[in-house]
Amino acid sequence: MVQEVVESVEGCVARAGVLARGGGRRVLGITGAPGAGKSTVARRVVAALGDLAVYVPMDGFHLAQVELARLGRTARKGAPDTFDADGYVALLRRVRDVGNVGDATVYAPEFRRDLEEPIVGAIAVEASTPLVVTEGNYLLLGEGPFGAVAALLDESWYVEVPEDLRMNRLVERHRAYGKTPAAAREWAYGSDQRNAVLVEGARERAGVLVSLAEGQASR
Repeated sequence: MVQEVVESVEGCVARAGVLARGGGRRVLGITGAPGAGKSTVARRVVAALGDLAVYVPMDGFHLAQVELARLGRTARKGAPDTFDADGYVALLRRVRDVGNVGDATVYAPEFRRDLEEPIVGAIAVEASTPLVVTEGNYLLLGEGPFGAVAALLDESWYVEVPEDLRMNRLVERHRAYGKTPAAAREWAYGSDQRNAVLVEGARERAGVLVSLAEGQASR
């Protein structure tokens, strides 16, 4: 696949705006390795487009802590099998089907990092909103339950930043939410990095490469 390249957040906003104004309901998927800035790009795009877009992150489909404990997967939280992938696919199908004024609102979950838990019904996707912006690690995986996601996206972006910036972000994120410096580094270079390798294997499936230099990525 020949990928188009966007090198600024402003370019992302402009491209998403074309999608939003293209008629009907569109779904934009943003992926990339942990710490690449997917959620930052998604939030900036949605904020710039106002009523034309809504942000629906894949992270809302994290399994609850009690279920991760039951399954013995707590230490691998963030891996593909620690999400309700089928539920996420079902939601994407619903939001694709709903796009006419007068249709029912679809409610999506969000993930609260301060609680480390998903919260159901937290995001309202109004029928009149033309663009749904979804982001997450596994949107372009070619196998397992996440394999159905790519076909539900009208456009897919892969976000990447310099590797040292990405890793520093991950460590600081874990520290900000209560891990010790040593534990934060262990998680970032262990579990997170194993997931990053998996995500990076799907890079070439994206239609657009969002390549942000450090100055752009931090704005």
